[in-house]
Amino acid sequence: MPDQAAGTPRWAPVGQPPADEELARGLVAGDDACLAAAYHRWGALVHALAWRSLGDAKEAEDVTQQVFLGVWRGRRGYRPDRGPLAGWIVGITRRKVADALSARTRRGELAEAAGAALALADPTAARPEAAVDRVLVRHELNRLPAPQQRVLRLAFYEDLTQTQIAQRTGWPLGTVKSHARRGLHQLRRRLQGEVRTPEPVPNT
Repeated sequence: MPDQAAGTPRWAPVGQPPADEELARGLVAGDDACLAAAYHRWGALVHALAWRSLGDAKEAEDVTQQVFLGVWRGRRGYRPDRGPLAGWIVGITRRKVADALSARTRRGELAEAAGAALALADPTAARPEAAVDRVLVRHELNRLPAPQQRVLRLAFYEDLTQTQIAQRTGWPLGTVKSHARRGLHQLRRRLQGEVRTPEPVPNT
């Protein structure tokens, strides 16, 4: 309807914000206007929770978008008898924040491994964060056994959690964790092994 207020469900009276219960019913039914209304109502809360945990405005914005994407994709899983819609959205926020923190840790581990090798080769090398994209790291990733390589690529380049990797690959979660641990260990060892301290030139 052209004169309908933005974010108001199609079946709600114009200018009257829907109650949380009505909003939940419309969302579960697939009314995308209800998603917009939910974002308008709880977006600031989600962003504040994410920013408080992550300490980074850009990451908090990304998490907020992921939360409401998760709300839309998982709307049929919402059960009113288990709690209000706001509480359900906060639960999704906590999971997305945990995923973001895990992804940050994984990137840091790879950066640390690459940075350690580069620091041995050249103390003036660029920051470890920049080293992640260096050819050396990519080369060493390619040398890992296929399962370890697949797990690390899904973790570092697609930002998947270990649980998500298990779902993607069909492997047990314990297997994924084992491949990740062994792959990181081998990557770190090989990166450090690639660096050789020049032998002293003998006196003549």
